[in-house]
Amino acid sequence: MQPRFDPRPWGTQDLSPIYPNHRFEEKIGESWLTGDECKVANGPLKGKTLAQLSEQYQRDLVGEAARDPKRFPLLVKFLFPNEKLSIQVHPDDTQARRVGQPWGKTECWYVAHAKPGAQIALGLKPGVTAAQLEEAIHQKRAEEVLNWINVYAGDMVYVAGGTVHTLGPGSIIVETQQQSDMTYRLYDYGRPRELHLKDGMAAVKENVKSGKVLRPAPLEIGSGPGKIRYSALVGAPYFTVEMFECKEPALGLMTRDDSGKSSAQILVAVEGCGVIEGPGMEPVTLAKGDAVVIPACIEEFNVRPQWTVEFLRAYLPGRPYSEPETRM
Repeated sequence: MQPRFDPRPWGTQDLSPIYPNHRFEEKIGESWLTGDECKVANGPLKGKTLAQLSEQYQRDLVGEAARDPKRFPLLVKFLFPNEKLSIQVHPDDTQARRVGQPWGKTECWYVAHAKPGAQIALGLKPGVTAAQLEEAIHQKRAEEVLNWINVYAGDMVYVAGGTVHTLGPGSIIVETQQQSDMTYRLYDYGRPRELHLKDGMAAVKENVKSGKVLRPAPLEIGSGPGKIRYSALVGAPYFTVEMFECKEPALGLMTRDDSGKSSAQILVAVEGCGVIEGPGMEPVTLAKGDAVVIPACIEEFNVRPQWTVEFLRAYLPGRPYSEPETRM
């Protein structure tokens, strides 16, 4: 996929931790990798958008686990906060349907890099009500009623729809979310951007299951220096995200999970470089900052590291998951 760089007032011109060869004249906040309008970078489908390909290939691309066969189900992007983002909320499925949208926006954040002291705000402080949040917004002290937590490289954070949240500066995030851009901006520190208080406050939930995901210890596959380290980062109703750290080939990766249902696979490299191979396809390079989409109809594929590669793998679960165990 071609990254689609999105300017934001809270972004940065220096994306070198992920894109060392890119130079930007304006502040970039986000690099979209699998949005509807993101384009294929190579091969016979070069230049086509994911929206066009989902309409054309349907289940062959998105898989059987997708709710809508004509819509690519997951949006993955890098976030580069250099200043605080607006305080915002995304609706859950129920609230989104009330305003005519097919689904809401639950997401998760993998912290790829974090400077000392990097923080996020997730939910309201214990005992704070939505009415008190709205009052704090009008009094220009909304930050005071949020639950601020420190983040560190390797953290996985689950952000359920309805959670008031923001990112502070100092981290680089890989966000995996439902394919939606429904964001209600509640407070923006005086920046001259539109706020969405009526719809936003209707979407706010006081009690949510958001937080840092509690997850099992990584598995080490193989022996000696050439190991594969596998981490199940999050399993949730709308996405599964895993991490592979490979010094040896990861062979026999499947587009079906243990439910038997298939899903498109999204691989995002956060360090190093590798080559993706599959039956009937040309090998594709996966280097830091790249995203590769594996269509659901490719039953099996391999990732061969060029020395080493660390990549995230995101896909739709074929069976219903409950929300993950988290802590603040």
